Amino acid sequence: MTLRANQLATLAAAIERVRRFDTPADTGLSAFFRAHPAMGQRDRAFVADGVFALLRRQRSLEALAESQEPRRLALAVVVRELGHSLRDLEPALNAADAVWVRAFKSRLANPLPPAVAHDVPDWLWARLGAAYGEAGRSSLAHAWLAPAPFDLRVNPGKTTREAALAALVAEGLPAVATPYSPLGIRIAGRPSLARHPWLADGRLEVQDEGSQLVGFVVAPRRSDMVVDFCAGAGGKTLLLGALMRSQGRLYAFDVVEKRLANLKPRLARSGLSNVHPQLLANERDAKVKRLAGKIDRVLVDAPCTGFGTLRRNPDLKWRQPESAVAELAAKQAAILASAATLVKPGGRLVYATCSVLPDENEAIVAAFLAAHPQFAQGDAAVELARAGIALDTGPTLKLLPHLHGCDGFFAAVLERAR
Repeated sequence: MTLRANQLATLAAAIERVRRFDTPADTGLSAFFRAHPAMGQRDRAFVADGVFALLRRQRSLEALAESQEPRRLALAVVVRELGHSLRDLEPALNAADAVWVRAFKSRLANPLPPAVAHDVPDWLWARLGAAYGEAGRSSLAHAWLAPAPFDLRVNPGKTTREAALAALVAEGLPAVATPYSPLGIRIAGRPSLARHPWLADGRLEVQDEGSQLVGFVVAPRRSDMVVDFCAGAGGKTLLLGALMRSQGRLYAFDVVEKRLANLKPRLARSGLSNVHPQLLANERDAKVKRLAGKIDRVLVDAPCTGFGTLRRNPDLKWRQPESAVAELAAKQAAILASAATLVKPGGRLVYATCSVLPDENEAIVAAFLAAHPQFAQGDAAVELARAGIALDTGPTLKLLPHLHGCDGFFAAVLERAR
C-alpha cells in the first residue's frame, strides 16, 4: 500500500500525543481522533495500528532508530512493524527521510540486549526472570508482542454459545469456542462489533477468557449473597450474576462513581435483576461494616499493575514505574483485609489480579493467610473441574498468554472456617 505524506505526518503526531503517557493509550488516541474529525476510517485504522505497534515494540524500535523523534519512530514502525517497503514510502519521504530509512533497514539485524529485544523495562525483565526463569520470561515477553484476540462471553440468560457461534460464523466472522471457558467465544483479529445487535441487546459481552475463568473460581450459588468488592465496569459482576441465574443478591462495590456508571447500561442489557451497585467512599465504608460476616462469596479483583493485559494495553509497561509494585501491594493487602470482614463462616473469598508478578499475587495471599488464621487456601482447580473446565494450574489459578492464550490472571481461593 502506497503511503501518503499526510498519513505519515498524522501517525507521527499521534505517536507524540500518546507517548506523553498522561492517560491510557486508548484514551489518548481517542482524544487525538476527536481533535482530527475529518480523518477517514481507513486512516484512523492505520494510525491506531501504528501507535499500538510502537507501544508494543517501543524499546527495540528506539534502539534501532537511534532516535525518540516522533517522525523517525513513525517511519521505523511503518517499515519494521507494518511491513511497508521503500517503494510504498517514496511518495511520503523527503530526501533526508529516504537516506534515514535505508540506514535504519541496515541496522535491523543488529543484536540487542535481551530486555531491549523483548521490549520490556530492565526492572520488569529482572522480576520476570526471578519469577519464571530464563525460558519462561522470554516466552511471556514474546507473547506480549502480539495483539490479543477478541474474546466474547455469552449471556446464558439470553442465548447459548452454540447459537451465538452459528450466528457469528454465518456473518463470515472467524468465531470459535474458547478452549476453557464454557461461555467464551474467540474471534481472531480486531473485528468491528461495537454496534453488533447481539452486543446491543446483551446476548453477548466483551470479556477476555481469563476474566471469565475467575468467575468460575468464585462459583456463586443461586441463593448466595455475593459481593464483587472492586467491580469496576462490571465484566465479572455480570458473569457472577449470570452464574447465579439472576437469583440471590449480588452487590457491586466500587470507589469510583464513573466506573459504576459504566456498569449501568451493561446491567440493563444483561436482564439481571439480582445486581445492586454500591458506591463506596473507601474500603472501610459503613456499607461494608453493615454486611460484615454475612456474605457467602466475595471477589476481590484488586487494582494491580495490569501486566497480564500487556497484549491489549502495551502502554502499561512504559507508564508503570517499579515503585508502583510496592505501592499497589500495600493497597491490595488493605483491600483484601477489609473484604475478608464480609465473609461468613464457611464462606469463600477469592483474591484475583490481572498481574503476573508474585509480589502482587502469591506474596499478598501468603501475608493474608499468616495474619488471618480463620482462613485456609482452597483449590481453584477443584472449582474449575466442578464447572466442567479441564484446566489445572495448581491450587491457584495462574493464567499466562503464552501458555493459555488469554490474558494473564491470578486467583486464589480463601475459605473461612465454619
